[in-house]
Amino acid sequence: MLAAKILMVLSASIVFTLGIVHLVYTFRGPKLTPRDPALRVSMSQVSPVITKETTMWRAWVGFNASHSMGLILFGLVFGFLALAHGQLLFQSRFLLVVGLAVLVGFVVLCKVYFFRAPLMGISLSLGCYVASIALSRA
Repeated sequence: MLAAKILMVLSASIVFTLGIVHLVYTFRGPKLTPRDPALRVSMSQVSPVITKETTMWRAWVGFNASHSMGLILFGLVFGFLALAHGQLLFQSRFLLVVGLAVLVGFVVLCKVYFFRAPLMGISLSLGCYVASIALSRA
């Protein structure tokens, strides 16, 4: 059971770290800004169809920040459960399926919309997650 917990904590730590890095990139530096400065200006002036209460730029920043918060939350919750309530986590099909679905969803998003680095990180996290479940069942 110890190996299963370690792998689950590793899985959660990878996702947590990706979330922290993404949050820093959202608010610091140019990593998530367009290469074309004119696009950022345009995004700052145009509202999405759904509302005029924000701009595409503000929505972009908000989407990136909330995405980061979701990654961080996943990492904290599953890391905590593995460390403090391992039996509850590994005996709950619901929690394990939810975690698996989230990680698989992130892999699909990475594959379709992002780039290689997050795909590799989330795939590694998914591998650790699945291995932790397999070890907990052995």
